[in-house]
Formats: sequence, structure tokens, C-alpha cells
Amino acid sequence: MKINWIIFLFVTASCLAQKTTIYGVGDSTMANKVNPNENPEQGWLQVLAPFFNTSVVIDNRAVNGRSTRSFINENRWDSVVKVLKKGDYVFIQFGHNDQKVEDPKRYTNPHTAYRNNLIRFVTDTRAKGATAILFSSIVRRNFNEQGTLVDTHGEYPLEARLVAQEYDVPFIDLQYLTEKLEELYGVEGSKKLHLHFKSGETPYYKEDKEDDTHLSALGANEICKLVITALKKTDLALKKHIK
Repeated sequence: MKINWIIFLFVTASCLAQKTTIYGVGDSTMANKVNPNENPEQGWLQVLAPFFNTSVVIDNRAVNGRSTRSFINENRWDSVVKVLKKGDYVFIQFGHNDQKVEDPKRYTNPHTAYRNNLIRFVTDTRAKGATAILFSSIVRRNFNEQGTLVDTHGEYPLEARLVAQEYDVPFIDLQYLTEKLEELYGVEGSKKLHLHFKSGETPYYKEDKEDDTHLSALGANEICKLVITALKKTDLALKKHIK
């Protein structure tokens, strides 16, 4: 009996060791949301798992309100590095909260602290034999009176691109891809990608809700489709796990 139990544990450990883990580090647009069965808001990495086969595990460490600075200073990044193993992936998407110039605990200069924090994520990941993938931030739904989608991220996406280029990091330009998505849905239709609800329309919101940053279930799933399409165009081994 004891031998059988040891064999069972060995086989179980071997199966787990063969799993590829995707770690997500980022902000609220990526993070898991509370009360997922009731909450209309979803982060895009929260709903990515069904696009992969069972050999992939997603460990979403993204947290609402975090920037590269606060994610590091709260030791959230160190907790990821400790468990990274060879063959794993780290999806990195920051920028929304690095812009918070009024908050010194989160703000980063795009050309100095933000850039170097991204470089740290990449180099630490590679030191563990894992693969970092950089993402530019998804756009906000920010149409002007003429119906033009106006950028709100400044130079942060540019720095992500430059780090990816300089360090030869796989890069998925979600800024560009979601810009096209918002424009495809149009000024009014794109509200469905975000959180636009009248009072009483959903039990979760007691008052009117107009949020052009965070994602609805539709928006999160649409972004997952963009990510999967982009991954299929890479040379990464991860794409063989896509359904």
C-alpha cells in the first residue's frame, strides 16, 4: 500500500511538473475580479484559460490599481520570481497606473523608472529560464466629439516597445490592437466592451455606471481573441498549447 502511494505521488508530481504556467503581472484591466458569477467586470487574463489546452495553467497575479512601482514595492513581483520555473511564461502589462502623477507610490517616469522596472521583469524572468512577453496597455474608450479615438497613455506604450526591441522580448501591441477593436465597434457600440449600465440594468450596480477603462465580459473575451491571434504569429512554443 505504501509503495502504491509513493508511486501515486510521484506520478502526480511528474504531471504537475509538465504543466506550463502563464503568470500574469499587471493592473485591473488584466486582473481577476471578485464575485465572477455576478460581477459584470472581467480582466482579460481572467478569461484566457479556455483558449488553451489542459497543459497550460494560468496564475493571474495582476491586481487592481497597481503600477510597476507598487507591484514591485509590495513584493508581488518577488513572489512570482520565487515560483518561476524553466518553460513558464510571464505576461507583463502595466501603464494605466504608472501614469498616476498625483500618487508617488505608483507614479513612474516612463523613460526612467517605468523602463527599468520592465527591464527588471524581463531579466528576472529570463534568469529563471522562463519567457517574458511584454504587452502595451489596452486603450481607454476615449472618443472626442468628432468620433476620433484619442490616446490617453502618452509615452508608456512607446517605452514598452523600446524595451521589447532592445532586449529582444516578444511584444504584443495591445494598444494598437484594442484601438482597432474600439474603432470597429464604433462610438456607441464600444460601450459594450466596457462597463456602461443604467441603474437597475444589472443587480451588481445600484446606480448608473459609466466606465471606459475596465472591461465587460464581451470586452475581456474580445481582447483574449486578439492575444491568441497574436501569439499564433510568434515562434513561441506556447502557441502549440492553443486550442
